[in-house]
Amino acid sequence: MKIRLFGKKRVLLCCVIAAACLCAGCGSGKKGSTQKTDAGYAAMETSDYRGAESAFREAVSQGEDALQAYRGLGIALMGQAKYADAVTAFDTALSCADDKMPQTVKDILEYKITCQYRLNDYEGTIKTGETLTELDDKLVMAYFYTGAARLNQGNTAEAEANFDYAVSLDPGNYKLYLDIYSVYEDAKLSGIGDEYLQTALGIAPESVEDYYNVGQIYFYLEEYDEAASALIGPVDKQYEPALALMGQIYLARKDYDNAKATYSQILSVNGENKDAYNGLALCALAVSDTDAALDYIAQGLGLSGEAGRQELYFNEIVAYEKRLDFLTARDKCREYVERYPTDEAGAKELAFLNTRV
Repeated sequence: MKIRLFGKKRVLLCCVIAAACLCAGCGSGKKGSTQKTDAGYAAMETSDYRGAESAFREAVSQGEDALQAYRGLGIALMGQAKYADAVTAFDTALSCADDKMPQTVKDILEYKITCQYRLNDYEGTIKTGETLTELDDKLVMAYFYTGAARLNQGNTAEAEANFDYAVSLDPGNYKLYLDIYSVYEDAKLSGIGDEYLQTALGIAPESVEDYYNVGQIYFYLEEYDEAASALIGPVDKQYEPALALMGQIYLARKDYDNAKATYSQILSVNGENKDAYNGLALCALAVSDTDAALDYIAQGLGLSGEAGRQELYFNEIVAYEKRLDFLTARDKCREYVERYPTDEAGAKELAFLNTRV
């Protein structure tokens, strides 16, 4: 069983969810009380998606602005990987919009297309992408998701055309190249994806985030010395994503002492970082110290918010499997599959564990 590092595919998803709190108004013309709706959006600012879901459901039941309440509910469900329910909420929100709200419709569709792709609903993803590009023919993420859906359908030529057009619209966007690579990697076509990473290396980095992204590119190319070199500046400035990536580089090199020191350094600055606890758990699992791994995982899961939780749950299963405690591993895996039904790795692991109990 493979350990779970830090999901590449969540990069774009997290960016989409993070935008939720920046455009809560989105021009719907709210009337009357918005107390519960406002509470829902406030909860999402701290990644408390369960609390946000509760607040938005109360907003609906109390008759607050339906468009904003269902939009928020969809985003809260999306943050919990409840993608099918999120699509239903977004569709309800869209039914409350009219022809005078094109920006609102576009905003909701951007969330919906992300959920459809996570559900492997490739036809739906393409259809929503087409609607989005009718509203905005320069919308990069619509072309990205359309290309990703077509690649998963085996339409490689059309996928490449969509990806290339997305890149032409935003040629300096490191994250776009990384996301495209991740889609090709998942499709077992990383050789093609590498071409996009090589193109991205031609962009001149300027900011700390840029150098971090360059480090990510080299990491994906498994050029660890170059990745570490790119991260020198961001690490010196205590940029947390760069520190976490350095931890991954040490793990890839099997330098577990330095990996552990790096993740501990992150926690000394930010004790609420679940990825750092996951990194420490990986260090412990690498040396078969399952007691320490489970302790780190428990500490990480004890933190609030959904970000980083999935990897901890997955590696909890790994720890019990390493102990040969297949019964507990299976029970944990069942819970995992209920939480993340679209994760194929979880479903495969459950099938495996069912043969061991």
